[in-house]
Amino acid sequence: MSGFLALALFAVTCGLIVVGYPVAFTLAGSALIFAFIGNLLGVFDLGLLGAYVQQIFGRMTNPVLIAVPLFVFMGVMLERSKVAEDLLDSMGFLFRRLPGGLGVSVICVGALLAASTGIVGATVVTMGLLSLPTMLRRGYDPSLAAGTICAAGTLGQIIPPSIVLVLLGEVLSSAYQQSQLQRGIFAPDTVSVGDLFAGAMVPGL
Repeated sequence: MSGFLALALFAVTCGLIVVGYPVAFTLAGSALIFAFIGNLLGVFDLGLLGAYVQQIFGRMTNPVLIAVPLFVFMGVMLERSKVAEDLLDSMGFLFRRLPGGLGVSVICVGALLAASTGIVGATVVTMGLLSLPTMLRRGYDPSLAAGTICAAGTLGQIIPPSIVLVLLGEVLSSAYQQSQLQRGIFAPDTVSVGDLFAGAMVPGL
């Protein structure tokens, strides 16, 4: 029964997000509703909700996760201030003598935006609006132009600084410490976000 409730929770959450409900209210509301349903069916203890506030406070005071909204803010500023557009024009002028110089510029700026915002869709849409008309005017094949923009927005996710690596570092650090404690190692090492940044630098580039 608990497995069925988990699948139903996942399906309802995805459905509400697709319909257009705000993500924050969808996640919190669907979780609470299914918690009460699970309590009625005898598979969930409402006493566990007592840790809900502590979890929220713990996330708010986590010094690592504070970087997430700051990265998003940086990406929004790059987009709204037209700095990304100016950077694309400047790099296009810099690489104008190279074959495919505009494509190289799009990849560089797209990777920068992707690493800053951490949102693939936002990066691809922004780069599409900024660079796709210019690339088509320069005679680029539409499939090549679209592929370049999508690749730049997607592959830039692991280039530091990356929100994905910040979130992954938080999860891996906790899991790694718990695994070492279970093995009897009471002075566990940690997997820091800096370690992930260092490990992802070469593959990302």
